[in-house]
Amino acid sequence: MANVKLVYYYLISHFFKICLLPLIALVATKASNLNQEDVQNLWFHLQHNIVALTILFAVVTLGSVIHFMTRPRPVYLVDYSCHLPPPSQKVTVQKIVECINKNRELDYSSKILPEDSSVDFFFRVLQRSGLGEETYVPEALLNVPPIQTMEAARMETEQVIFDAIDNLLANTKVNTRDIGIIIVNSSMFNPTPSLSAMVVNKYKLRSNIKSFNLGGMGCSAGVIAIDLAKDLLQVHKNTYALVVSTENLTRNLYIGDNRSMLVANCLFRVGGAAILLSNKSGDQRRAKYKLLHTVRTHTGADDKSFRCVQQEDDDSGKTGVSLTKDITSVASRTITKNIATLGPLVLPLSGKVLFFITYIRKKCFNDKIKHYVPDFKRAIDHFCIHAGGRALIDELEKNLGLLPIDVEPSRSTLHRFGNTSSSSIWYELAYTEAKGRMKKGNKAWQIALGSGFKCNSAVWVALRNVKPSVNSPWEHCVAKYPIKLDF
Repeated sequence: MANVKLVYYYLISHFFKICLLPLIALVATKASNLNQEDVQNLWFHLQHNIVALTILFAVVTLGSVIHFMTRPRPVYLVDYSCHLPPPSQKVTVQKIVECINKNRELDYSSKILPEDSSVDFFFRVLQRSGLGEETYVPEALLNVPPIQTMEAARMETEQVIFDAIDNLLANTKVNTRDIGIIIVNSSMFNPTPSLSAMVVNKYKLRSNIKSFNLGGMGCSAGVIAIDLAKDLLQVHKNTYALVVSTENLTRNLYIGDNRSMLVANCLFRVGGAAILLSNKSGDQRRAKYKLLHTVRTHTGADDKSFRCVQQEDDDSGKTGVSLTKDITSVASRTITKNIATLGPLVLPLSGKVLFFITYIRKKCFNDKIKHYVPDFKRAIDHFCIHAGGRALIDELEKNLGLLPIDVEPSRSTLHRFGNTSSSSIWYELAYTEAKGRMKKGNKAWQIALGSGFKCNSAVWVALRNVKPSVNSPWEHCVAKYPIKLDF
């Protein structure tokens, strides 16, 4: 069966080349039989049809010009940088235990902290989450009692964003005055002035900059920001777009007993990334990647999808993010729709044919036929699956038929940095680079899920053999990975 599949993939992928061979042989045979008189007749015919040839040449030239002027502008990823918090912010499971116990001893009577049963649940989830002993939390949450003021939240966000941008600017040597677009996405923390305004103020960006702040869009907002930047770079010529993806934990630590809200405390950690995009043709020589596709899927019209991840108050009035039991089925359905759109864009002809046949059979003959799951490994070289949790990575590994090495960047990122929300897909791409696996022509697929409910994808192609940037977050620890985890 495996050999039959290989023969099928080869025949379909090279179908046009195979069909072209007899035509080439026929033309070559005819050309070899031409004598001098035939050649003279052909030349005579061309001389007396000069007007027709001129018109044909003009039409071809005009068509080429129109195609050149109207084709989408290429979007290049010049470089990106991920925030690496200081060692003082590292937390182990034991350190988290100590902090919770100290806070309970300090003010147990106020009942602002989880009850014993909820604390036990918290640690059971934490131990099976896939997170390691070197993730990071904000300084304010390591304090006893935790500091959850607006000032502390601003300090956390400024530390993450400014560190990532500083390193990016140092690596790219781009003048901040040349940046024409700034997009910042943070789902849970959106102060006034906005985070994008904070970046404009810090780096003294020009007054006519196109500034955008994306809030409440969940862990998939990083791809949304890239998609928005791509559209803007089609309109604004010869400029740079700075995209910043982050999240804030200081103001969003849940301190109640609702178990569906405690899960977020187990998974989310400090992180952020800054990405520099360009539509300048001259940047192709130094850019790491070119953006091929972005696909956004939103199933929020369905009530279950809309409510499966929701920020709300529990029975005690404490705010947290609730996860309903529908989230697994919602995520599966949304991913399927996203893949159905992305597949025809990236799959080779052999995969597209099978995809189309299954689609027609399902629509016209039997709705119970399972969706065709393409072999994406024939089109994609590297997978950056949002490190939202061990269960999410397991599910996508199974459904997409991936190998352990395909999901290694996601598992390693989850273990080393935790769920850093929308920036996790950039830590995963950095991991692939740090391992020396990103070669010229390789394609990388970033896929992320978020509240709403959304599934968003971005596909990049490497323009060269990509080496890790200076101050990569994996610079001092990549040799330890992958790590075998036993659950």
